Amino acid sequence: MMAVSGLVFIGFVLSHMYGNLKAFGGEEKFNDYAEHLRTIGEPLLPESGLLWILRLGLIVSLVVHVTSALILARRARAARPVKYAVKKNRHSSISSRTMRWGGVTILVFLVWHLLNFSIGKVNPAGGETDNPYTLMVDTFDLWWMTIIYLVAMTALALHLHHGTWSAAQTLGLTNTAASRTRAKLAGWVLAVVVAGGFSLVPLSVLLGIIEK
Repeated sequence: MMAVSGLVFIGFVLSHMYGNLKAFGGEEKFNDYAEHLRTIGEPLLPESGLLWILRLGLIVSLVVHVTSALILARRARAARPVKYAVKKNRHSSISSRTMRWGGVTILVFLVWHLLNFSIGKVNPAGGETDNPYTLMVDTFDLWWMTIIYLVAMTALALHLHHGTWSAAQTLGLTNTAASRTRAKLAGWVLAVVVAGGFSLVPLSVLLGIIEK
């Protein structure tokens, strides 16, 4: 359940990153993409119908992912009630050691991100909120908002790095040395591509490359 829900989120962040990069095409293309998300599926579905179906699917996946994480953490503690009196495994990666705290960081950021851009549409600069492009530029024109975003992307990169490997292992895709190497490489590629792709927009806004 943890692995499959994680794969759902990998697909989501890849598609979301693609949409964010529309900002480099200018205000019209970015806003057209945002509008397309609300109208896709019409007239078979009402406006934002498919969007809400996708949101509900992501909410279910989130509940499954968090619940699975709590169950696995409890099992890990139960399996080792007394801590070993030895030094920590120096061969473990920082991404594996920060999975739980990284997950909490991503969850907190997700709540703020939805309030900022989707559900609440909060413009921290005090500008308009009905124009998605303007809201995005106003947000990342504030250096502290960009820093918050980049910290979250660092947590996401670490989570993706180890999570991809862990999911592949859980699904039985790391039975050979070659497959283990591919799984590790996939984790690195996803971490760099997704976190890097997401970070390009706020950095470009802050540097004046993307502007109103």
